[in-house]
Amino acid sequence: MAQSYTPGLKVLANTLSEKVRQLPLKGEVLVDVGDAVYADTVVASTHIPGNVQMLNVARQLNVEPESVPDCMLVKIDENIEKGQIIAESKGFFGYFKSQLKSPINGTLANVSNITGQALLSEPPIAIEVDAFSAGTIKEIIPEEGVIVNSDGALVQGILGIGGESHGEIVVVVNSRDDIITKEMLNDTHAGKIVVAGAYLPLDVFTYAQTLGVNGIVVGGFDYDSLSSILGFNLGVAVTGSEELGTSLMLTEGFGEIAMAEGAFNLFKQFEGKFASIDGSTQIRAGVIRPEVMIPHTEDIEFTELKESDMIISENSPVRVIRAPYFGKVGMVISLPAPLVQMESETMVRVAEVKFEDGDVFTIPRANLEMILH
Repeated sequence: MAQSYTPGLKVLANTLSEKVRQLPLKGEVLVDVGDAVYADTVVASTHIPGNVQMLNVARQLNVEPESVPDCMLVKIDENIEKGQIIAESKGFFGYFKSQLKSPINGTLANVSNITGQALLSEPPIAIEVDAFSAGTIKEIIPEEGVIVNSDGALVQGILGIGGESHGEIVVVVNSRDDIITKEMLNDTHAGKIVVAGAYLPLDVFTYAQTLGVNGIVVGGFDYDSLSSILGFNLGVAVTGSEELGTSLMLTEGFGEIAMAEGAFNLFKQFEGKFASIDGSTQIRAGVIRPEVMIPHTEDIEFTELKESDMIISENSPVRVIRAPYFGKVGMVISLPAPLVQMESETMVRVAEVKFEDGDVFTIPRANLEMILH
């Protein structure tokens, strides 16, 4: 039987998921190997140096640069408050003194007798990294972070924006090909992860933001609407740093595309469960995928993925990841051995795929990804 290796998109009811939780710079790890953690458990923390401001003390006090250190009323690394007098000129026989007040809260970092300037540093910014999902600590990355193991359901998407969030799973549509409307949302969905059907209109997404919805999972969304939300056209990049308030994960692609049956049924199965959503996506490369993790302890067959699971063969469920059939789901019916010439005149290996509507098309194997479930 012919086989081919291809990337895979996971839709798993019960699996072991590893998540690396790492600080942007060295800091302190707050947990130990084997510790049980919740989604909001802080596992590591650090401080990023605050913003720096330059003050031209010599000019503002009308003194020579070499006289500036003698005019300072605070010492290096001493805490200062906004409005506090930090420098004063000697004046003339004790009169006509000029004073300089601090424009910020922070510390005095440096004073130069060459330039006559003082360097003020704002308070350091605390950075905390949580566990993202309930689980146990598998490994410690010294001074940087941890690796968290979580048992539960995992659904990956094609594209996401908005970073990480948490909340209870709520399915607001009756079927996977329904289109979500404003009327389906209300104040009770604040702080929840809403599962929609085939399509999410832009006005419904902005309405969900105003309600305080933490995340939305949907089959399809307009590319132009995505650009309207972000303020720029999405290219080759890593998403997830956007501060939208509501994370968004597309399971199928752009346009109106019914959510895959396996993914929709899984969300229905775990409705009411607490979940974690991460919209981070590495566009094109596929190394980082958006995902929803639903920790649970239910007695469901455990799925452990192996390298061999990434090999497509006859009867493998696949999704097309490039035009003109982008987002379509089907079953591989054959993997012809000979190379086939495409419209671009390139010779490639192909697969014959039968879509859900019964149509059969010949698709380059590089344009397919496995649906792992």
